Amino acid sequence: LVDRWGPRPVISCGALLLAFGVAAIGQLSSLWQLYAAFVCMGLGYATMSVTGLSAAIAPWFERHQGRSVALALTGASIGAMVVVPLLVLAIGALGFAEATLRAGLLTAVVLIPLVLIVLRCRGPGDLGLGRDGDSPEAKAPTGRADAAPSAMRRDALRTFLLWSVPIGFALGLTVQIGFLTHHYALAEPSLGAEGAGWLVGATGFTGLLGRLLLARVADQVDTRTYSAAILVVQAVVLGAMALFPSVAVLIAMSLVYGFCLGQITTLSPIVVRREFGAAAFGAIYGIAGTVIQFCSAFGPAIFGVLVDLFGGYGPVLAVAAGFELSAALVLLVGRARR
Repeated sequence: LVDRWGPRPVISCGALLLAFGVAAIGQLSSLWQLYAAFVCMGLGYATMSVTGLSAAIAPWFERHQGRSVALALTGASIGAMVVVPLLVLAIGALGFAEATLRAGLLTAVVLIPLVLIVLRCRGPGDLGLGRDGDSPEAKAPTGRADAAPSAMRRDALRTFLLWSVPIGFALGLTVQIGFLTHHYALAEPSLGAEGAGWLVGATGFTGLLGRLLLARVADQVDTRTYSAAILVVQAVVLGAMALFPSVAVLIAMSLVYGFCLGQITTLSPIVVRREFGAAAFGAIYGIAGTVIQFCSAFGPAIFGVLVDLFGGYGPVLAVAAGFELSAALVLLVGRARR
């Protein structure tokens, strides 16, 4: 949709759906309304998450494509640290129904004008510029500009170079989302309720630091190899938690894992943009992102089933480390078969 109509109508509609869903969630009187509200929030979120934002940014940058995506997605980390606590405070002060209604209205009032004002151009060509602010005569070094987007997508879908991205990142993010969902339960027996809460918050903060580091280095490294290296680090972290179940290891490894998780959630669109160009990025990454999000949604349930099966988190973390290593291997094999 972003490739076809541009980001302005797509993201503004998404912001409206998100605002409506948030406002409606506290005004429900039946089960079907709950499902409808979450569908609205999910559709709205999709336009402003990794896929939507990356597709909106793709036409604007070539040399600084990695930095631009990494910086754009720091908003998710900042939102988790700022908006969520404020919403919790608002619910405590106003009640759930009033707080969500006001949050939905604020979402619409802030986001929709911002989108309409800032995203008035589909790409730098509308301003008489090339990518990265260069002159329009400067050509992007992709070699793909003259191909039709539909043909580019069709060709990409035939390659393991593309499919290695959703497979590898789906494995990694399935583990990551599963771990984050169970992080509090993992930490609470050792740190207590308050300590576990602080650790989860600190892990989110190191995720922001990881994204800021990625913004500095993304345009200077082979992002596929870098992604594999980050996945290996995550595997080592989970393995250390499984083998050395102490408070010190739990805290230290959680912070390291957080530093990596902010990068892994950002790297998949950067890899696809680097290897397949900007012309059909939305269509190509839309497929990859759908696979990644669909598979990773099962992460919490998989963790839960394995915890029940093994009777604790130690063996589950060891299995998760194996998944992370498999994800890294898939990315490297995909690069080797390019």
